[in-house]
Amino acid sequence: MALEDAKTQIDHAFTRDDARGLSYENAFGGAPSFLRRRYTKDLTGVDVAVTGVPFDQAVTNRPGTRLGPRAIREASLLQPYDPPYGWGFDPLSDMTVVDTGDLAFDYAKTSEFPATLEAHAAKIIASGAAVLTLGGDHFITLPLLKAHVAKHGPLALVQFDAHSDSWVDDDMDRIDHGTFVYKAVKLGLIDPARSVQIGIRTTNPDTMGLHIIDAPEVHRIGAQATADRIREIVGEAPAYLSFDIDGLDPAFAPGTGTPVWGGLSSAQAAAILRGMAGVPLVGGDVVEVSPPFDPAGVTAVAGAHVAMEILCLIGWSRLGMGG
Repeated sequence: MALEDAKTQIDHAFTRDDARGLSYENAFGGAPSFLRRRYTKDLTGVDVAVTGVPFDQAVTNRPGTRLGPRAIREASLLQPYDPPYGWGFDPLSDMTVVDTGDLAFDYAKTSEFPATLEAHAAKIIASGAAVLTLGGDHFITLPLLKAHVAKHGPLALVQFDAHSDSWVDDDMDRIDHGTFVYKAVKLGLIDPARSVQIGIRTTNPDTMGLHIIDAPEVHRIGAQATADRIREIVGEAPAYLSFDIDGLDPAFAPGTGTPVWGGLSSAQAAAILRGMAGVPLVGGDVVEVSPPFDPAGVTAVAGAHVAMEILCLIGWSRLGMGG
């Protein structure tokens, strides 16, 4: 860490004059943006725009994920001192990454929320930036997919989750975090043959044709074989990564709405995500972090690290690394 910089840097979320580079501001001080990136609505020349979606009105059990984006940002403040371990490049210096703040929406008009989010994401995508979203419950992935598909066409979905979220729901106006995959398939947003769910450990007989590497299989074959299988399934298809934090075991992520034992460890998740380098990722999200159910904040820490790994995966593709 650059001691002299630490003595002088403060509120880098507003005061940094270069959008690229590491940050040495004290982790315990200043305004918390994601990874100390600059807060801005100006997306000119931006590679990746981070946005928060503080929405949790689609949950089936415990609420609180509306506080997820704020907690993830705060938990990320330990990371921008050094390049992320094990990647071999520095996405914070090699790309222009900004924090665009949170989505504005009328909490009392829930029916308007999906279109509001879709338009928000579409505006970012139209600028040429990739979108990294901090949730929020898992419903938000459906409007995000719609915005991405408008640009890239049908996508491969890589989903880390305890649940398949493919429960039957033919009412496309319902707002439910457990049915977004069913609707995404029915609407032609994702290609099931190129899509894969990792960490599943709840019963749902209708998989909608997606590949499943359930939690017991991950434990059996290991992280590298899991990553290899993901790359094989996705192939060259443009992909979207959605990481529900309950894909992790509750020992590593207790602060979530529908925890299920037997999940992935944080070490397994890190190894799988890094093993996915080369998957052509066009965007991603981290969802279902519910800070009220985790006073120690370990779930938000996990969410912040997952978001960094997604940033690295986007950067790997965007910068043409490894090829």
